[in-house]
Order: sequence, then structure tokens, then C-alpha cells
Amino acid sequence: MRRYPRFSLFCRLLLGGVWPVLAGCAKPTNEVVVYTSVDQVFAEPVLRDFEKQTGITVRPVFDTEETKSTGVVNRLIAEAANPQADVFWSGDPLRADLLKQRGITTAYASPAAADIKPLFKDPAGHWTGFSARARVLLVNTDKLRPADWPTSILDLAKPRYRNQVAIANPLFGTTSFHVAALFAQLGEGKTQQFLSDLKRNGVAVAASNGDVKKCVVQGEVAMGLTDSDDANEARKEGAPVQVVFLDQQGFGNLIVPNTVSLLKGSPHPDNGKKLIDYLLSRETEAKLARSCAQMPLHAGVAVPATVPSLDKIVPLAVDYGATARLLETHKTYLKQWAESR
Repeated sequence: MRRYPRFSLFCRLLLGGVWPVLAGCAKPTNEVVVYTSVDQVFAEPVLRDFEKQTGITVRPVFDTEETKSTGVVNRLIAEAANPQADVFWSGDPLRADLLKQRGITTAYASPAAADIKPLFKDPAGHWTGFSARARVLLVNTDKLRPADWPTSILDLAKPRYRNQVAIANPLFGTTSFHVAALFAQLGEGKTQQFLSDLKRNGVAVAASNGDVKKCVVQGEVAMGLTDSDDANEARKEGAPVQVVFLDQQGFGNLIVPNTVSLLKGSPHPDNGKKLIDYLLSRETEAKLARSCAQMPLHAGVAVPATVPSLDKIVPLAVDYGATARLLETHKTYLKQWAESR
């Protein structure tokens, strides 16, 4: 009988030595991959607490401030045929609804969200809201007296506020959500007129909501549209600022919940559901209320005194699906608006 010593040696090496090494290099399965557009400084501590409680390794991918909400969304769209993420934690519902419309997410009804109002849930279960911010007007009180504060977003285009207003680039983040919601609420003609008047009135277009906050705090402008968490940071810094909720006698102030979605065909769906349950918990809402003044959607969550109650704010009624579609169809217009002088 012929013998094959080299083959036998190879087999012995494979079974006795090399195979354990190869097995040790295998990708761990007790993990979850989350893409998020939420600021890393606020999202990361929550994700690390989930790791400690569950033993599940979290692999997060964060957006940059300048491409807020668009970077990870574009990546999810590009990876649709071969999903790399399990969960999408969005800073607003529009991007979550956009992914739903493209067939990238799948339905999951978390038991942790049973008492969250239907207003903040996708009817088909593709995303669920939690921990909301509000779009607010941040006013520098050294620059503008209370009697002169605007009460409606439409007031910002009035000549009396010329060169006194800042907003973030409307192609990104919650500013894009805000503008799309205005298109849905006011119609195309009235919204485009408002934006044209705003531009003629010398509005400053900043790179981000954080930059809007800086412009107001430093007195470069008297006021700016930003998110309530950025406004809260300015107040914590001791800046001479106040927050105004707009259109409380009219169509309402835009409320912006976080949302969380499960990706279709994700590599770790069971761990993805566990992370979703954790994000939708009262515990997480309490943490976000403390860290960045976000408003819980669960009733009865203990929050700091500086966190406003949603019960005291007239919200803008939003059709998220229609608003997401309007954002897509108006991207070219908004890019031209942002780049025009």
C-alpha cells in the first residue's frame, strides 16, 4: 500500500494545531452592529451600558456632524443586498421611514414600547420612537428683548430680523426634517416663498446645529433654529440664551423623536431585537433625559427639572411617510437654496 506522509502530516497539523487557530479567528457571534446618526457623546454611554448588562459586544458606526443622518443612511442603502448592520438608531423618523420605503428594514414590535403613543410609531412596525428632542428657537437675550422674540417660524423672514437669524444646512440632520415638515404642512408654494424670503433677509447658513448654537452664544446673530439638546448645552454653559417653542398658537412646534429599526437580513437579528428593547426602555429614556435633556415618550419617567414636558408643547402633526418622500423630491431645490447667495 502506498503511503502519503505529507498528507498525513497535513491532516495531523490541521486537526491538532492549525484548526484551533483558524477557529479562534472566526467572527464572534455574540455581538450586535448598530449604525447611528445620534451624537457619539450621547449614544456611546448607552451602548456601553447595554454591553455591561448583556455581555453582547456592540459594534457602533457613527455619523459625522457635517453629514448627520445622511452618511450611515447612504451606507445602509449601499449595503442593502448584503446587510452588515443589525440596528439603525436614527436621530429622527424620516431616515427610518426612508429605509422602510426602500425595503431595507423589517417589522419588529418591541414589548418595551407597548405604552408609547401610536403617533411615534410606524403603523407597520418598521420603526419605533423614543426620547424626543424639539426644534427650537435659541435666542441671545443680550441681543433681543423678550417683547421682540418671534412667536412663529414664519416671523424669521420678516425685515425686522434681517441678518439676525441662523439655521443649519437644510440638506442634513434635523434641519432637513424641519424643512420637509414645512413642505408637508404649508405646501410647496408657501414653503418656497418662506425660504426665499429667509435667504433675502440675510439668514446665516451654518454647517450644523451645533454651529448655530455657537453663532447665537457668541452674538454673531440674535437667534437661530436648532435642536433642544444643543440649546440645553448652551444654557448649561451659562450663555445668555433662552429657548422659544414656536407656533404654539398655530400649527405647532416640530417634535423630533429618536427612532430604532431592525434591518432586514441582518447578521445578528436576535441580538438586534435585544438592543432595540433596551433602547426603548424607560431606563434609556431616563439616561438620555439626564445627559442631553431629551423628553421621554414613556409616561412617568423621572427627569431633571430642566427637561420640558411634551404635555405642555403643542406639537406639529407630522405624516412621516409623506414628509420623507418630500425630503427626497426636494433635495435638488434645497441644495440650490443652500448654495445660492
